[in-house]
Amino acid sequence: MLDTLYPLAPEDPDGSPAVVTAITGGPGVGKTALALHWAHRIRRRFVDGDLYIDMRGYNSGNALGPDHALDSFLRGLGVEADRIPIDEQERAALFRSLLYGKRILIFIDNVSSVKQIRQVIPASRSSLVLITSRSRLSGLVAREGAARVTLDVLSPQESVQLLREVIGPARVDSEPEAARRVAQLCGCLPLALRVVGERAAARPLLSLTELVDELIREQDFLDALADREDELSDVRAVFSWSYRALPDQTRAAFRLLGLHEGKFLGSGSAAALLAVAPAVARRRISELADVHLLHEIARDRYRMHDLLRAYALERLADESSQAERTRAVRRILTWYLLSADAGRRAILPHSHAIPLVPAGEVQEVERFHEAAAAMQWFEAERDNLLSALRQAVKWGQYDIAWMLPVVADGFFELGSHWTDWKYIHELGLDAARLVGSRLGEASNLLCLGDVGWRSGAYDTAAEHYRHAVEISQDIDDAWLLGFSLRGLGLVAIEQGDSGAQEYFEAALTVFRTHGISRGEGMSLLSLAECARSRSAFPEAVALCQQAVEIFQSIDDRWSEAWAALPLAASMSELGDFQDAEEHLVRALETFREFTDRRSEASALTRLGDVCAARREPAAARDFWTQAAVMYEELGDAVSEELRERAASASDASNGGEDDGRP
Repeated sequence: MLDTLYPLAPEDPDGSPAVVTAITGGPGVGKTALALHWAHRIRRRFVDGDLYIDMRGYNSGNALGPDHALDSFLRGLGVEADRIPIDEQERAALFRSLLYGKRILIFIDNVSSVKQIRQVIPASRSSLVLITSRSRLSGLVAREGAARVTLDVLSPQESVQLLREVIGPARVDSEPEAARRVAQLCGCLPLALRVVGERAAARPLLSLTELVDELIREQDFLDALADREDELSDVRAVFSWSYRALPDQTRAAFRLLGLHEGKFLGSGSAAALLAVAPAVARRRISELADVHLLHEIARDRYRMHDLLRAYALERLADESSQAERTRAVRRILTWYLLSADAGRRAILPHSHAIPLVPAGEVQEVERFHEAAAAMQWFEAERDNLLSALRQAVKWGQYDIAWMLPVVADGFFELGSHWTDWKYIHELGLDAARLVGSRLGEASNLLCLGDVGWRSGAYDTAAEHYRHAVEISQDIDDAWLLGFSLRGLGLVAIEQGDSGAQEYFEAALTVFRTHGISRGEGMSLLSLAECARSRSAFPEAVALCQQAVEIFQSIDDRWSEAWAALPLAASMSELGDFQDAEEHLVRALETFREFTDRRSEASALTRLGDVCAARREPAAARDFWTQAAVMYEELGDAVSEELRERAASASDASNGGEDDGRP
């Protein structure tokens, strides 16, 4: 049936929207399984690739928005983080332009509303958008002409066939009436049939007639307790029957794992929830996966179906106290907080260290030996971190809610997750104010100042920085005070305010007084920029050299490389081309090691400038061309200017002025 809904698209797209197919139906009927099966069958038609996202439309208020989907898809298409626009409309425009005329399969799972996905519908019929949803998505059918396939539960015959596949044909065929009764008791729902089938397969001596009797007794037991009419009504007896057969510790694990609100769980986060060692958590997870109560999606990555999670939380509410549930939530939030802080120390060892909550019952957290591993963990856990932050707010864990954005700040900035970066600090600021934490308030205000400065919202940035200055003075936090003052200076430069130098000098005094070395080095670089603006190049060189020495003393290699850029520029103005080139070559190597492409492009540009000043147009052309290519990939318009400069250098080189690259 699905194959008839997507004929091969025309070679020349006519400009109409992409073909959209929506698979709708109730929870547990197999929408995702069907969509995946069909997607694999037709994947060969989409020579330009495929994209996938789970919109989590039915996951406790953690549904993703269109901006998140667009960000994920653009990154999946290879767009550099710095090139992804902050504005949702601009993201959508870039996404559609990249996909126009291409044959790409887009699979969007668990959509709760048309609003979630309308922006990610391409403008070319050469692509296919495959959607699963519990809703009818009538607006998508009406406006985008989507074809809708509605799944119902299986027929009795199909249900029995599924039982044959899971339990084995011999047992099912020997008791056909009992098999049909099992299917009926499972509501002919694929998820319930698999749970029952896995449990029955593990008990080869259990007849299907006995299985029916057990399920009926379970249903009678539940009916005696309550008359519930909800999404679990058709499967509660099946889940209960399987759940009650588990050992006590495994049942407890199942209940507690329902509290995990993230995209997936692993042994580390599970261990925190269960208050056990990761090795024990792995055993519990494996036991639950064996009976189909968890689904393994990758190595040490598991997901619980929404229906099973609802049942787990139902059992947790009935079998534990509010205090026990709160302690469990506290444990997993603590695990995310302390793990994120370990990542902060690996990536930005000289960033602001704040007092954190004690580990308490959390036995182990993530540890990182290098920045690359920490960045990889942050990227994989980004959705989980956002879910943890929202859960902290929902459960009133406001201390963790303001701390988590602060320790994760560097990742969201370096990863160019602009929308999320602003969002986490807005939540963090609110949480800090709710518990009256002045440290939390100032820390999140400083970060919001950085968000405003980077996004060009200078008035807003200045307001946040000024407020952070006031609070940091009250609480005597020199780190926050110094960087807030420096932030005001950065805004002043952008706004053409002559008072920038005063802010930088004030920040430098704070950092030197309190021995904050990296802050001192960064303030010196800012003062060097002021010196350059008034053509005081010897002063600028001296200030940059002081900053470099400081960064070397604290083994801050990235900052040392960053300092080489303004240092080389001022050296070139003084005719010291050889030293300028040496500094830039070393910086280039460092930026490549850190995979910092924007800074790498900046270093290449400066090397081209040095060669041009030294009357080596061929070498300048090569560096500017390399930089132009990188800036173009980053979506930066400066690439056009660099190509023009490279062309002019090429003309000069052909005119015989080139002395050759040294």
